Amino acid sequence: MQVAEYDTTPEVARKLGAFIERRREQIAQRWADAALFRTVFTVSRDEAVEAGKAVLDALAEVARTGRLEDVGAPGFTAVREQLGRMAAARARAGFNPSQIAGEVAGLREPAVALLRAESGDAADQHACVLALTVLMDTLRLVVMEATVSSGEELIGRQRQQLLEVATPVIKLWESIVAVPLIGTLDSARSQVVMESLLEAIVEQRARYAILDITGVPTVDSLVAQHLMKTVAAARLMGAECIVSGIRPAIAQTIVHLGIDLGTIITRAGLADALAYALTRQGIVVSPSPAVGASPR
Repeated sequence: MQVAEYDTTPEVARKLGAFIERRREQIAQRWADAALFRTVFTVSRDEAVEAGKAVLDALAEVARTGRLEDVGAPGFTAVREQLGRMAAARARAGFNPSQIAGEVAGLREPAVALLRAESGDAADQHACVLALTVLMDTLRLVVMEATVSSGEELIGRQRQQLLEVATPVIKLWESIVAVPLIGTLDSARSQVVMESLLEAIVEQRARYAILDITGVPTVDSLVAQHLMKTVAAARLMGAECIVSGIRPAIAQTIVHLGIDLGTIITRAGLADALAYALTRQGIVVSPSPAVGASPR
Protein backbone atom coordinates (compact mmCIF):
# COMPACT_ATOMS: atom_id res chain seq x y z
CA MET A 1 0.00 0.00 0.00
CA GLN A 2 1.45 3.32 -1.08
CA VAL A 3 1.07 6.41 1.08
CA ALA A 4 0.05 9.52 -0.80
CA GLU A 5 2.67 12.21 -0.81
CA TYR A 6 1.95 15.90 -0.80
CA ASP A 7 4.02 18.78 -2.10
CA THR A 8 5.05 21.22 0.60
CA THR A 9 7.05 23.50 -1.63
CA PRO A 10 6.70 27.23 -0.93
CA GLU A 11 4.83 27.60 -4.22
CA VAL A 12 2.08 25.12 -3.22
CA ALA A 13 1.83 26.66 0.23
CA ARG A 14 1.55 30.13 -1.31
CA LYS A 15 -1.21 28.97 -3.67
CA LEU A 16 -3.08 27.37 -0.76
CA GLY A 17 -2.84 30.58 1.26
CA ALA A 18 -4.09 32.59 -1.72
CA PHE A 19 -7.04 30.19 -2.16
CA ILE A 20 -8.04 30.50 1.50
CA GLU A 21 -7.93 34.30 1.29
CA ARG A 22 -9.87 34.27 -1.96
CA ARG A 23 -12.61 31.94 -0.72
CA ARG A 24 -12.61 33.17 2.88
CA GLU A 25 -16.21 34.41 2.79
CA GLN A 26 -17.64 31.31 1.11
CA ILE A 27 -15.83 28.88 3.42
CA ALA A 28 -16.85 30.85 6.51
CA GLN A 29 -20.49 30.81 5.37
CA ARG A 30 -20.40 27.03 5.02
CA TRP A 31 -18.59 26.58 8.32
CA ALA A 32 -21.27 28.63 10.08
CA ASP A 33 -23.69 25.78 9.41
CA ALA A 34 -21.31 23.13 10.79
CA ALA A 35 -22.04 21.77 14.28
CA LEU A 36 -18.82 23.10 15.79
CA PHE A 37 -19.74 26.69 14.96
CA ARG A 38 -23.54 26.51 14.91
CA THR A 39 -23.91 25.09 18.41
CA VAL A 40 -21.28 27.36 19.99
CA PHE A 41 -22.26 30.69 18.46
CA THR A 42 -25.98 30.68 19.12
CA VAL A 43 -26.63 34.42 19.31
CA SER A 44 -26.54 34.96 15.56
CA ARG A 45 -25.26 33.28 12.44
CA ASP A 46 -23.11 36.33 11.67
CA GLU A 47 -21.19 35.66 14.88
CA ALA A 48 -20.39 32.16 13.67
CA VAL A 49 -19.32 33.49 10.26
CA GLU A 50 -16.95 36.01 11.84
CA ALA A 51 -15.46 33.30 14.03
CA GLY A 52 -14.93 31.16 10.93
CA LYS A 53 -13.20 34.04 9.16
CA ALA A 54 -10.82 34.49 12.09
CA VAL A 55 -9.84 30.81 11.91
CA LEU A 56 -9.40 31.03 8.13
CA ASP A 57 -7.16 34.08 8.50
CA ALA A 58 -4.98 32.01 10.81
CA LEU A 59 -4.88 29.13 8.32
CA ALA A 60 -3.95 31.48 5.50
CA GLU A 61 -1.09 32.90 7.54
CA VAL A 62 0.19 29.42 8.38
CA ALA A 63 -0.02 28.44 4.73
CA ARG A 64 1.99 31.49 3.68
CA THR A 65 4.80 30.48 6.05
CA GLY A 66 4.77 26.90 4.70
CA ARG A 67 4.60 25.44 8.24
CA LEU A 68 1.56 23.29 7.47
CA GLU A 69 2.35 20.64 10.09
CA ASP A 70 3.53 22.95 12.87
CA VAL A 71 0.98 23.36 15.70
CA GLY A 72 3.24 26.09 17.08
CA ALA A 73 3.12 28.20 13.91
CA PRO A 74 2.55 31.88 14.79
CA GLY A 75 -0.62 31.99 12.71
CA PHE A 76 -2.45 29.80 15.23
CA THR A 77 -1.63 32.07 18.16
CA ALA A 78 -4.37 34.57 17.33
CA VAL A 79 -7.16 31.97 17.33
CA ARG A 80 -5.88 29.44 19.88
CA GLU A 81 -7.89 31.03 22.70
CA GLN A 82 -11.02 31.15 20.55
CA LEU A 83 -10.58 27.53 19.51
CA GLY A 84 -10.14 26.62 23.17
CA ARG A 85 -13.43 28.33 24.07
CA MET A 86 -15.20 26.51 21.25
CA ALA A 87 -13.79 23.14 22.29
CA ALA A 88 -14.65 23.82 25.94
CA ALA A 89 -18.23 24.68 24.97
CA ARG A 90 -18.58 21.37 23.12
CA ALA A 91 -17.02 19.50 26.05
CA ARG A 92 -19.53 21.09 28.43
CA ALA A 93 -22.27 19.92 26.07
CA GLY A 94 -21.13 16.35 26.68
CA PHE A 95 -18.86 15.75 23.68
CA ASN A 96 -15.63 13.82 24.21
CA PRO A 97 -12.31 14.75 22.53
CA SER A 98 -12.80 12.22 19.73
CA GLN A 99 -16.19 13.68 18.83
CA ILE A 100 -14.78 17.22 18.88
CA ALA A 101 -11.92 16.08 16.64
CA GLY A 102 -14.49 14.62 14.26
CA GLU A 103 -16.32 17.95 14.08
CA VAL A 104 -13.06 19.75 13.27
CA ALA A 105 -12.27 17.16 10.60
CA GLY A 106 -15.69 17.85 9.10
CA LEU A 107 -14.60 21.42 8.31
CA ARG A 108 -12.22 20.12 5.63
CA GLU A 109 -14.83 18.99 3.11
CA PRO A 110 -16.51 22.39 2.45
CA ALA A 111 -13.10 23.92 1.75
CA VAL A 112 -12.01 21.03 -0.45
CA ALA A 113 -15.26 21.23 -2.44
CA LEU A 114 -14.63 24.91 -3.22
CA LEU A 115 -11.02 24.17 -4.11
CA ARG A 116 -11.97 21.39 -6.54
CA ALA A 117 -14.58 23.65 -8.14
CA GLU A 118 -11.92 26.12 -9.23
CA SER A 119 -10.45 25.85 -12.71
CA GLY A 120 -6.74 25.36 -13.18
CA ASP A 121 -4.01 22.81 -13.59
CA ALA A 122 -5.15 19.42 -12.24
CA ALA A 123 -1.74 18.61 -10.77
CA ASP A 124 -1.56 21.93 -8.91
CA GLN A 125 -5.11 21.47 -7.69
CA HIS A 126 -4.33 17.98 -6.39
CA ALA A 127 -1.22 19.24 -4.59
CA CYS A 128 -3.25 22.03 -2.96
CA VAL A 129 -5.92 19.56 -1.83
CA LEU A 130 -3.29 17.38 -0.17
CA ALA A 131 -1.68 20.44 1.43
CA LEU A 132 -5.10 21.62 2.64
CA THR A 133 -5.70 18.18 4.18
CA VAL A 134 -2.44 18.42 6.10
CA LEU A 135 -3.27 21.96 7.24
CA MET A 136 -6.72 20.91 8.49
CA ASP A 137 -5.15 17.96 10.33
CA THR A 138 -2.86 20.43 12.07
CA LEU A 139 -5.86 22.58 12.96
CA ARG A 140 -7.45 19.50 14.50
CA LEU A 141 -4.35 18.96 16.65
CA VAL A 142 -4.44 22.60 17.76
CA VAL A 143 -8.06 22.21 18.81
CA MET A 144 -7.22 19.01 20.68
CA GLU A 145 -4.45 20.80 22.56
CA ALA A 146 -6.87 23.58 23.41
CA THR A 147 -9.45 21.01 24.54
CA VAL A 148 -7.01 19.33 26.90
CA SER A 149 -5.81 22.69 28.23
CA SER A 150 -9.32 24.01 28.85
CA GLY A 151 -10.26 20.68 30.46
CA GLU A 152 -7.32 20.90 32.85
CA GLU A 153 -8.22 24.49 33.73
CA LEU A 154 -11.84 23.47 34.37
CA ILE A 155 -10.76 20.59 36.59
CA GLY A 156 -8.44 22.92 38.46
CA ARG A 157 -11.21 25.46 39.06
CA GLN A 158 -13.63 22.75 40.19
CA ARG A 159 -11.04 21.29 42.55
CA GLN A 160 -10.43 24.74 44.04
CA GLN A 161 -14.16 25.27 44.49
CA LEU A 162 -14.51 21.86 46.17
CA LEU A 163 -11.64 22.69 48.51
CA GLU A 164 -13.29 25.97 49.47
CA VAL A 165 -16.65 24.27 50.04
CA ALA A 166 -14.98 21.55 52.09
CA THR A 167 -13.29 24.07 54.39
CA PRO A 168 -16.01 26.46 55.59
CA VAL A 169 -15.25 29.08 58.25
CA ILE A 170 -18.09 29.37 60.77
CA LYS A 171 -18.79 32.28 63.12
CA LEU A 172 -19.58 30.66 66.48
CA TRP A 173 -19.82 33.79 68.60
CA GLU A 174 -18.85 37.41 68.52
CA SER A 175 -15.13 37.49 67.64
CA ILE A 176 -14.94 33.66 67.58
CA VAL A 177 -14.64 31.67 64.32
CA ALA A 178 -14.06 27.97 63.68
CA VAL A 179 -12.97 25.70 60.83
CA PRO A 180 -14.32 22.14 61.21
CA LEU A 181 -11.98 19.99 59.13
CA ILE A 182 -13.20 16.71 57.67
CA GLY A 183 -11.18 14.33 55.51
CA THR A 184 -7.54 14.19 54.48
CA LEU A 185 -5.39 17.30 54.63
CA ASP A 186 -2.82 17.86 51.90
CA SER A 187 -0.73 20.88 50.96
CA ALA A 188 -3.34 22.39 48.63
CA ARG A 189 -6.19 22.06 51.11
CA SER A 190 -4.05 23.27 54.01
CA GLN A 191 -3.28 26.40 52.00
CA VAL A 192 -7.00 26.98 51.41
CA VAL A 193 -7.67 26.49 55.14
CA MET A 194 -5.07 29.09 56.03
CA GLU A 195 -6.29 31.62 53.47
CA SER A 196 -9.97 31.14 54.40
CA LEU A 197 -9.25 31.41 58.11
CA LEU A 198 -7.13 34.55 57.79
CA GLU A 199 -9.77 36.21 55.62
CA ALA A 200 -12.45 35.34 58.21
CA ILE A 201 -10.30 36.73 61.03
CA VAL A 202 -10.11 40.05 59.20
CA GLU A 203 -13.77 40.15 58.15
CA GLN A 204 -15.17 39.06 61.53
CA ARG A 205 -12.51 40.87 63.58
CA ALA A 206 -12.04 37.56 65.34
CA ARG A 207 -9.89 37.28 68.43
CA TYR A 208 -10.17 33.50 68.64
CA ALA A 209 -9.94 30.92 65.86
CA ILE A 210 -10.72 27.25 66.40
CA LEU A 211 -9.29 24.51 64.18
CA ASP A 212 -11.34 21.39 64.84
CA ILE A 213 -9.70 18.25 63.45
CA THR A 214 -12.21 15.72 64.81
CA GLY A 215 -12.98 14.60 61.25
CA VAL A 216 -9.35 14.29 60.12
CA PRO A 217 -8.51 10.55 59.95
CA THR A 218 -4.72 10.81 60.23
CA VAL A 219 -2.09 13.37 61.05
CA ASP A 220 1.46 13.06 59.78
CA SER A 221 4.40 15.42 60.11
CA LEU A 222 3.36 17.39 57.02
CA VAL A 223 -0.19 17.94 58.31
CA ALA A 224 1.16 18.94 61.73
CA GLN A 225 3.49 21.47 60.11
CA HIS A 226 0.57 22.96 58.18
CA LEU A 227 -1.45 23.26 61.39
CA MET A 228 1.43 24.99 63.16
CA LYS A 229 1.89 27.40 60.25
CA THR A 230 -1.82 28.20 60.31
CA VAL A 231 -1.67 28.86 64.06
CA ALA A 232 1.37 31.11 63.60
CA ALA A 233 -0.32 33.03 60.78
CA ALA A 234 -3.47 33.52 62.88
CA ARG A 235 -1.33 34.92 65.70
CA LEU A 236 0.25 37.39 63.34
CA MET A 237 -3.28 38.55 62.49
CA GLY A 238 -3.97 39.13 66.19
CA ALA A 239 -6.07 36.01 66.84
CA GLU A 240 -5.43 33.23 69.32
CA CYS A 241 -5.74 29.82 67.68
CA ILE A 242 -7.11 26.72 69.40
CA VAL A 243 -6.83 23.19 68.00
CA SER A 244 -9.60 20.84 69.10
CA GLY A 245 -10.61 17.26 68.38
CA ILE A 246 -7.24 15.54 68.76
CA ARG A 247 -8.26 11.90 69.13
CA PRO A 248 -6.15 9.36 71.08
CA ALA A 249 -4.73 7.71 67.95
CA ILE A 250 -3.70 11.08 66.51
CA ALA A 251 -2.19 12.11 69.86
CA GLN A 252 -0.04 8.97 69.86
CA THR A 253 1.05 9.61 66.29
CA ILE A 254 2.09 13.16 67.12
CA VAL A 255 4.11 11.92 70.10
CA HIS A 256 5.80 9.17 68.04
CA LEU A 257 6.70 11.70 65.34
CA GLY A 258 8.31 13.91 67.97
CA ILE A 259 6.22 16.92 66.95
CA ASP A 260 6.11 19.63 69.59
CA LEU A 261 2.67 21.22 69.91
CA GLY A 262 3.50 22.70 73.29
CA THR A 263 3.00 26.26 72.10
CA ILE A 264 -0.46 25.49 70.70
CA ILE A 265 -3.61 25.59 72.83
CA THR A 266 -5.51 22.32 72.48
CA ARG A 267 -8.89 21.16 73.70
CA ALA A 268 -10.66 17.79 73.56
CA GLY A 269 -13.56 18.92 71.39
CA LEU A 270 -15.15 21.88 69.65
CA ALA A 271 -17.45 22.59 72.61
CA ASP A 272 -14.47 22.73 74.99
CA ALA A 273 -12.61 25.06 72.63
CA LEU A 274 -15.64 27.35 72.38
CA ALA A 275 -16.02 27.35 76.18
CA TYR A 276 -12.34 28.30 76.50
CA ALA A 277 -12.68 31.19 74.06
CA LEU A 278 -15.84 32.46 75.76
CA THR A 279 -14.23 32.27 79.18
CA ARG A 280 -11.23 34.22 77.92
CA GLN A 281 -13.65 36.96 76.92
CA GLY A 282 -15.16 37.08 80.39
CA ILE A 283 -18.31 35.15 79.51
CA VAL A 284 -19.26 32.66 82.20
CA VAL A 285 -19.95 29.20 80.81
CA SER A 286 -21.70 26.74 83.12
CA PRO A 287 -22.95 23.24 82.32
CA SER A 288 -26.68 22.68 81.95
CA PRO A 289 -28.34 20.86 84.87
CA ALA A 290 -29.04 17.19 84.28
CA VAL A 291 -32.57 16.30 83.21
CA GLY A 292 -34.72 15.64 86.30
CA ALA A 293 -32.23 17.16 88.72
CA SER A 294 -33.70 19.35 91.45
CA PRO A 295 -32.46 22.93 91.52
CA ARG A 296 -30.58 23.87 94.66
